[in-house]
Amino acid sequence: MNRYRVFNHTADLGVEIYGKTVEELFVNAAFAIGDLMTDLQNVEVTRARRIVAEGTDWEDLLVNYLREALYLFNGEGLLLGDYAIIEIDPRHVVGEARGEPFDPDRHRINTEIKAVTYHQALVRETETGWIGRVVFDV
Repeated sequence: MNRYRVFNHTADLGVEIYGKTVEELFVNAAFAIGDLMTDLQNVEVTRARRIVAEGTDWEDLLVNYLREALYLFNGEGLLLGDYAIIEIDPRHVVGEARGEPFDPDRHRINTEIKAVTYHQALVRETETGWIGRVVFDV
């Protein structure tokens, strides 16, 4: 199973995410941010940060979780490529993200993601697992 796929969206970047479980869906969604931004093979796991988010439903929770993950790069300069979900329910998620500080001598930004939007946000359980959609402002 692919972790995610990019879909065409006018002026922004749409991503469809997959997971066998809702935990895996959230891990793969956060992974997509790092994977789209840089070559994750060049990111070492030297630091860990906790990500906590609240939401009114699965879609709101996913958007808020991804906003927190994106803040770790935009606000703290951390490139992240390894994620785990510690606890999750439709209104609350606690996760851990691991990576290292951005180093312009070692890391190249491929796609600058400015924000996570609610446009077309989706989280659904299917017969084969979970599927999600988000659109990133780039």
